[in-house]
Amino acid sequence: MSNKPIGIFDSGVGGTSIWKEIHALLPFENTIYLADSKNAPYGPKGKERIIELSIKNTEFLLERGCKIIVVACNTATTNAIKVLRESYDVPFIGIEPAIKPAALLSKTKVVGILATKGTLSSDLFNKTSDLFASGIEIIEQDGEGIVPLIEEGKLESEEMTDLLKLYLNPMINADIDYLVLGCSHYPYLIPELLKILPNDVKIIDSGEAVAIQTKEILKRNNLLNMQKTHVSNEFITNANPSILSNILGNECNVTVKDF
Repeated sequence: MSNKPIGIFDSGVGGTSIWKEIHALLPFENTIYLADSKNAPYGPKGKERIIELSIKNTEFLLERGCKIIVVACNTATTNAIKVLRESYDVPFIGIEPAIKPAALLSKTKVVGILATKGTLSSDLFNKTSDLFASGIEIIEQDGEGIVPLIEEGKLESEEMTDLLKLYLNPMINADIDYLVLGCSHYPYLIPELLKILPNDVKIIDSGEAVAIQTKEILKRNNLLNMQKTHVSNEFITNANPSILSNILGNECNVTVKDF
């Protein structure tokens, strides 16, 4: 089992931010990354549809022999990971907004969270927020429209800048000192966010923590790959592959499949 791949799925290209962290920490692990861009974004979809899509993605990866599944999508994690863990025997790693460190470190006691509607409205998000954000003002912002722009390759567009200013200015006026990114697409916005945010506002995303947790779970289950020869990293999408290729770099091979 140890040389079998790590399976990673997201509603599109955003989860590659998680894949990069995992690959940096575990360079000898084989991986299969699944971009369900045809159905992006997951955020506005109802819980049942999100669970349905997450099951579809999981079964696609399990058919290819994946030994562990990383749900590299906040919306899928917060809405579907409980069902996935109850339905399949392999370990699952989820991704949630990093509310805890932001709440603990905040000096102004005001924290901004930029996430999808599906994440912000989920039971898991609200339980986490209630648990760790006592005494902290949490300013939640649904990032409607951001994921489609990223999926279209419009990271640095005027349209994106206007949207980010619309979402961030109320947080800045409220004196946030931490901005939590609650979607795996959003780390790709960091260069644009830094142009808008004051210098003293820190940005937190979950990528590194997810990679560390993935390594820990692999180690605990004796699934770390001990074969340090050929490494395979496969990227699969069900939509236009050019955006995924541009984000990953030309050295990564992207395959288009209907799933």
